[in-house]
Amino acid sequence: MNAMTDLGLYRHLDQMAPWNDRLQVLEVIGVSDEAPDVKTFTFRSDNQTWFRYKPGQFVTLELPTPDGPLMRTYTLSSSPSRPFSIAVTVKAQAGSIGTRWMFDHLVPSSHVKAYGPSGDFSLHSHPAAKYLFISAGSGVTPMMSMLRWLNDCAPWTDVGFVNCARRPEEIIFRKELELLGGHMPGLSLGFMIEERSSREGWYGHMGRIDAIRLPLLAPDFREREIFCCGPDPFMRAVRGMLEAAGFDMTKYHQESFAAPAVEEVPAPFVSPGEDGVTVPVEATPIRFALSVVDAECVAGQTVLQTARASGVRIPAACEFGLCGTCKVKKVSGAVEMSHNGGILDHEIDDGFILACCSKPLSALEIEA
Repeated sequence: MNAMTDLGLYRHLDQMAPWNDRLQVLEVIGVSDEAPDVKTFTFRSDNQTWFRYKPGQFVTLELPTPDGPLMRTYTLSSSPSRPFSIAVTVKAQAGSIGTRWMFDHLVPSSHVKAYGPSGDFSLHSHPAAKYLFISAGSGVTPMMSMLRWLNDCAPWTDVGFVNCARRPEEIIFRKELELLGGHMPGLSLGFMIEERSSREGWYGHMGRIDAIRLPLLAPDFREREIFCCGPDPFMRAVRGMLEAAGFDMTKYHQESFAAPAVEEVPAPFVSPGEDGVTVPVEATPIRFALSVVDAECVAGQTVLQTARASGVRIPAACEFGLCGTCKVKKVSGAVEMSHNGGILDHEIDDGFILACCSKPLSALEIEA
């Protein structure tokens, strides 16, 4: 599709429908390098919709790898104040499968399926007079989404922005952040690296953030609403440091995709009974209406586990109730659902459940 054709497709925002929060096909319209092993992938909707989400939320991409669809959840680094496209900024770690596949295969005009947006890690959920964003590595992405939104919509906001990296060249978005520092009068930037680099000189803070360095980077941190994102050890260190400093932890928020220990799926049958006959475990009937499949959910199993055992495909990524990818409509019946924020109250009121963390309390009919 050439530029003239693209321009001919232009429509005003009020002529377009918002992005469907269940499933959309996205087209890659840009790929850019941000730092070593870090790229930003920019997408537009395949059917001329606009993107409505909160800065800091995430989406789940379905990557068509040779071994089958691979679900991966990525935070949006773009801002909803620019609603015609979205972007994810991803770092390929050692052993990465999904991200490496993206690096090798996603180019402009490529297409992927996406689910979302989801998540509650957003300044819009916790309004405050002053903010402090603390991040490390690719944990900077939700902070960048929120800062970009502030730059577009409330550039006078008082924001402290602290980012930690191993070396200067690994500071993601550094040039843009420095540019924003000159445009946003209330923005205070603080970079910290662990080791010097032969590529460029460094005259800033060095080491790891701790109880001594934090007050240097944000002297009034106790007065701020704090958002933190990065590797789990980093976030544990920040949280412990703030608790030790007497910080009001109701004003602390962190984003994490770390899963708890995976529960073992109960076996569908117990050992043979006294007469030697295999005795079925108590089960609850589930009808998967769209697939026209009737199944039985063994006691202790989730709707997702039953669907997989019955050959019914329900997309899922995190599988502990955070990402919202496995959201399905419950037509009838009752469930026990223990989620981690991947579904909103109004969605529950509308009959939706997360299949990964819902166990039937009665016979169910599910739209799947």
